[in-house]
Amino acid sequence: MDDITAPPRLTRLAFHGPLCEDRAAGMVRRLASAAGPTAPTTVLDLGCGWGELMLRLLEAMPGASGVGVDLNEEDLARGRANAEGRGLAERVRFVQESAAGTSRGPADLVLCLGASHALSEARPPEHTAAALHALRSLVTPGGRVLLGEGFWQRPPAPGELAAMWPDASASEFHHLGDLADLAVAAGFRPAWIETASNDEWEEFESAYRSDVEEWLAAHPGHPLAEETRDRVDRHRDRWLRGWRGVLGMAYLTLVPVT
Repeated sequence: MDDITAPPRLTRLAFHGPLCEDRAAGMVRRLASAAGPTAPTTVLDLGCGWGELMLRLLEAMPGASGVGVDLNEEDLARGRANAEGRGLAERVRFVQESAAGTSRGPADLVLCLGASHALSEARPPEHTAAALHALRSLVTPGGRVLLGEGFWQRPPAPGELAAMWPDASASEFHHLGDLADLAVAAGFRPAWIETASNDEWEEFESAYRSDVEEWLAAHPGHPLAEETRDRVDRHRDRWLRGWRGVLGMAYLTLVPVT
């Protein structure tokens, strides 16, 4: 056993969210051919993580460039390495900074996948409306915004709320219909609405923990094992007893009203 080896982090995930390969490919096709006065040439990814969807868009749009913004330097470094390995390093930048009040726009395609909280200091659920208004100012006329946002698939039961993250509240997320209404009120038309399936959620949650679970099985006496085991067990329990089948993820392709 190698006690120097640290626990791995998210190595089994292509995307940092419940998004399957087929759905991602469909998004890339639609966004890369988005209607407008010109073909999309700029992509802005807010709360980008390692920016996998942005990189795939750039591969599909050889004349485009992209900027990813995030606070996590480890994720940004992964994005830079992926871009280098795919010959995209000259067309994309990964920048460590806050997305709130960003001056990086406007862009033809703006991505905000599970990161609306990064655009506003408002507390849930008000942060969603605030994020949508911010996104409206960051997209060019004729461009597109892809928003990935959580919503309640059904009202959570008290026991499910108690099993989720600390201070989880039934008011924390919107109904899907209310989420679409908020997009319209912010100056968009929702051209495409889709939601992550149960299979996508299970693949994401399993891949989120899989590399660490295998590491724990191989390194039970590691100095970091107890802390890591507690963290992973807590996350798994919150998923299985809390948000599984309750929390949804909506992907809204939004067109700004001109």
